[in-house]
Amino acid sequence: MQDSLLPASHYDRIGGTDKIRRLVHRFYEIMDELPEAYGIRKLHAESLQGSEDKLFKFLSGWMGGPQLYVQEYGHPMLRRRHLPFPIGISERDQWLMCMDQALGEVVEDALLRRELSAAFAKVGDHMRNKAEH
Repeated sequence: MQDSLLPASHYDRIGGTDKIRRLVHRFYEIMDELPEAYGIRKLHAESLQGSEDKLFKFLSGWMGGPQLYVQEYGHPMLRRRHLPFPIGISERDQWLMCMDQALGEVVEDALLRRELSAAFAKVGDHMRNKAEH
């Protein structure tokens, strides 16, 4: 139960496990469907199920809910785990485009959508590892 003196976590505000699962599932559907997302889609395995499961578990903890990813895989070390994949401005923007569309379709609360979008943008910038001019 939430302490009434603490602000609600993003996990609670989004609606918990079911809503995060829906968000992640829709995110990967969009990535798989949009030609503009081909650059990041090709960085993933043919089946997106493993990626979907890991992102769900990561977001659960990242949003303030159960630390499912940490329990199974240890510290996320996001940047390090993504170093094998070339991530530049284009890849970051494609990922954010898919996530912003999924947020728009799944999350009713406009303020929460903006907060999550801004947080994802910060993480996306941190993930860049490709030298660009």
